[in-house]
Amino acid sequence: MKHNIMAIVEKVTFNNRTSREFGRAVKERVDLYFEEKGISKHANRQMVVKTIVILTFFFGSYGLIISGQFSLGMMWFLTFVMGVAAAGIGFSISHDALHGAYSSNKSVNRTLGFTFDMLGANGYIWKITHNIIHHTYTNIHGHDEDLEVSGFIRLSPHSEHKWIHRIQHILAFFAYSLAMVFWVFVKDYKNFLKTNIGPYDNKTHPMSEWVILFVSKALVYTYMLVLPMLLLDITWVHLLIGFLTFQLTTGLIVGIIFQLAHVVEETDHPVPDEENMIDEHWMIHEMVTTNNFARDNKALCWYVGGLNFQIEHHLFPKVCSVHYPAISPIVEKTAIEFGIPYNMHDTFFEAVASHYRTLKKFGDPEFSYIESAA
Repeated sequence: MKHNIMAIVEKVTFNNRTSREFGRAVKERVDLYFEEKGISKHANRQMVVKTIVILTFFFGSYGLIISGQFSLGMMWFLTFVMGVAAAGIGFSISHDALHGAYSSNKSVNRTLGFTFDMLGANGYIWKITHNIIHHTYTNIHGHDEDLEVSGFIRLSPHSEHKWIHRIQHILAFFAYSLAMVFWVFVKDYKNFLKTNIGPYDNKTHPMSEWVILFVSKALVYTYMLVLPMLLLDITWVHLLIGFLTFQLTTGLIVGIIFQLAHVVEETDHPVPDEENMIDEHWMIHEMVTTNNFARDNKALCWYVGGLNFQIEHHLFPKVCSVHYPAISPIVEKTAIEFGIPYNMHDTFFEAVASHYRTLKKFGDPEFSYIESAA
């Protein structure tokens, strides 16, 4: 049985007839880098080692908890370590694998992509909402699903303003923390049941993906909730505290890192014209809607898997994130040469501060591009 995967409505297009020179030049120069170095665009030994280390921290922490050999305080701390490791898995392993960037072997990408499902988030629906929708329609209100974090968080100046947005600069970080809990129990089911996802209408999903959804969710609920309750001498309150520590830690880290890439002061939120077209080349659109941060922070670069090099990631999503620090100067130099913005914050905290100020600005009822309903 064939499924209607992509029935597109209200499709936004880009004027790719203009400014082709930048795209051609940056692609040629990045390709030349790999050719001259004689290296693959996929994972290298450094990436494989990182994968092993992060997975070891995650499974090792879980194994220590489930062994029941430690105090409640130590088990609680290990749930925090699991949360940090889980975010690292999402950043450094799942993200590359689901983009097909980790390996040239589709089976390897498929297998490592299941680390996303292991965390409680469905990889199949992510590839639709993130790989296709977000990467194509970055920062375009009504199309980019990443702008729809919560009804009380306004991440686009073109969305409806509500009274609660006045304090969103405070509420946002709580919302980011709760994002993984919502993801594990609600978000994926909701997206599977949607008839419309972003600009896509009448969407159906293969039966095999429905099976994977329910089986993976059941396994996640089993190892996260059922086994600890059965094997450990703890109460349901202890279980809830540990589970929430794990999920809130992961959610806060993931939420902040992803928002620093697109919702900061320097990035644009363009609007299609009356013909539903963005009047610029898609690659230029990605440049003006995307932001890098903390490129020289080697520890952060290692942990977030190149997500602080979002410009390079959006231009070259099939290149493994381990290579982004090397190709970043090439992209930046080419952008400057063509007079195209290369948005960047030197440090992580500068980017966080810019995101905070953007939340305050978008929360101001005076800063609204449509009639406020406050």
